[in-house]
Amino acid sequence: MTPEQGRKVIEVRGLKKRFGAVEAVAGIDFDVWEGELFGFLGPNGAGKSTTINMLVGLARPDAGTIRIGGIDCSANPKAAQHLMGVVPDENNLYPELSGFDNLCFCGALYGMTRRDRESRARELLERFGLTAAGCRTFGGYSKGMKRKLTIAAGIIHSPALLFMDEPTTGIDVASARQIRQLIAELNACGTTIFLTTHYIEEAERLCQRIAFIVNGRIVRTDTVQNLMRRTDGRHIVQVTVTGGAGRLREAVMAAFPTLQCHAVSDTEIRMESLEFVLIGPLVRLIEGCGAEVIEARLMRPSLEEVFVEITGLEADVLKREQERTRGGGGS
Repeated sequence: MTPEQGRKVIEVRGLKKRFGAVEAVAGIDFDVWEGELFGFLGPNGAGKSTTINMLVGLARPDAGTIRIGGIDCSANPKAAQHLMGVVPDENNLYPELSGFDNLCFCGALYGMTRRDRESRARELLERFGLTAAGCRTFGGYSKGMKRKLTIAAGIIHSPALLFMDEPTTGIDVASARQIRQLIAELNACGTTIFLTTHYIEEAERLCQRIAFIVNGRIVRTDTVQNLMRRTDGRHIVQVTVTGGAGRLREAVMAAFPTLQCHAVSDTEIRMESLEFVLIGPLVRLIEGCGAEVIEARLMRPSLEEVFVEITGLEADVLKREQERTRGGGGS
């Protein structure tokens, strides 16, 4: 869904939050539209969790306005809590209760009848592949199972708007894949999702629009499609051949002097130009040199490249955080 086809579910203007001398959020503006999966991408300490805490009413802004579902939450941060579900960055369920009882307890907090919350709890346990574990205490769950039950608890009341703070941090690869699939399914069914993450591949795979936040400031907000367009004016073509890429490089550069050309390997040649590159003449030249072209394609930038270009941060910053949090711990 594009913004033009929906309505604003979240409207934020001039939002600020300071902790002592640290300005955690520095006057940010953004909107989230109905039906969107909106990504908030940035390194740890960028202001992601602080922002989400203000949006869900767990922290009071120093300045700025928040409207959720048309409700002004500036004076009363909890005024729109009935519209939202929240999946925090750390699991917040009771370790001594079973998975089923945790879900039923959360349903009771949202005013669901006993019949409705028990029926919904069974439905979610099955949906999340936790039926067999439903009678076991939450404290004995694996990290991936805990994360899935925490998500189930956040949607027990079928909210139209779901906040998810680093939902796949600190869990194994297989569980993270399952959770990403569940997030995509929730969004496909109409749930508006606000997702914070420092995983570039997660944001690229799931989100329709992304805001890059660095040092409490949003440096760019756009659709993934627009972000993936080259911002530096370069056009890149990569050609795969049967072999002899180094020899072919010299022939290509002689025939097309405006191209920057280098052999990635013995079978791959990468060509860059500030002008649009016509693939047809390149293929004909290479084949004229006696080589067989296996593939020739225009290369789009990775979201990692876009992140580096826009924020000025090396993607290694996020990668180091990913490695550190794979074994546990939130943002």
